[in-house]
Amino acid sequence: MRNARDKGARGKGIGLGLAAWLAGILFFLPIAWMVLTSFHSEEDAATNPPSLAAPLTLDGYRDFFGTGGGASPWPSLINSTVASLASTLLVLVLALPAAYALSLRPVKKWTDVLFFFLSTKMLPVVAGLLPIYLFAKNTGMLDNIWLLVLLYTSMNLPIAVWMMQSFLAEVPKPVIEAAQIDGARLPTILTRVVAPIALPGIAATSLICFIFSWNELLFARVLTGVVAQTAPVFLTGFITSQGLFLAKVCAASLVISLPVLAAGFAAQDKLVQGLSLGAVK
Repeated sequence: MRNARDKGARGKGIGLGLAAWLAGILFFLPIAWMVLTSFHSEEDAATNPPSLAAPLTLDGYRDFFGTGGGASPWPSLINSTVASLASTLLVLVLALPAAYALSLRPVKKWTDVLFFFLSTKMLPVVAGLLPIYLFAKNTGMLDNIWLLVLLYTSMNLPIAVWMMQSFLAEVPKPVIEAAQIDGARLPTILTRVVAPIALPGIAATSLICFIFSWNELLFARVLTGVVAQTAPVFLTGFITSQGLFLAKVCAASLVISLPVLAAGFAAQDKLVQGLSLGAVK
């Protein structure tokens, strides 16, 4: 009987493993196809069915980086980097004390506070686009990268507070009490006691906020022009009235995705630890 159960459990594990591999391959295939297409010429990329044995070329990447006479992507990439990093840093500065108050030193009706943070995400972004545009126009902040920093901060702050509240709830309270007995004040407790313990959760929150900011398109498309143009907006410039340049778009998409992929790969251990830290045990 026990051998039969072991065989059944082993067979179930093998089946789940195969299903996981199949799902991973299905998710990876579009990315692999995009990488392959980025190294094809426009003529080969537009063939139907597409040719796997087509000759490889770097023309798509030359066009993206402007070596062929096109616009340079570096200002847009720098704008995206500034907006994403600055907004993520500002989110952490604001979310850490808020999450501390909602978890380790809970305020009255803290569940209502969390619900309020969540309710701010229920409004469709496009519904607030017109008043934000009018505000930016009247204050002279159109095509300003710092306006995007403020918008991305407000957009990611509710998510960051929700995530970090669950992470900070796992921090042992006796450690904080010991720091208070030693005379540590709140800023010292947050930076030297809470932050190192909750570092995996903070890293996971930072990565998610960075990805959301880097990928944001609607605000950047409407509120920026040339000076504060971000990388996703620059990417849409490859779709013109002359048609869709598939190879160029694939090359541009791959290059623009590299910072997010690199950040996720570098922080993958912290991301896994952070997501498991806030899990329900």
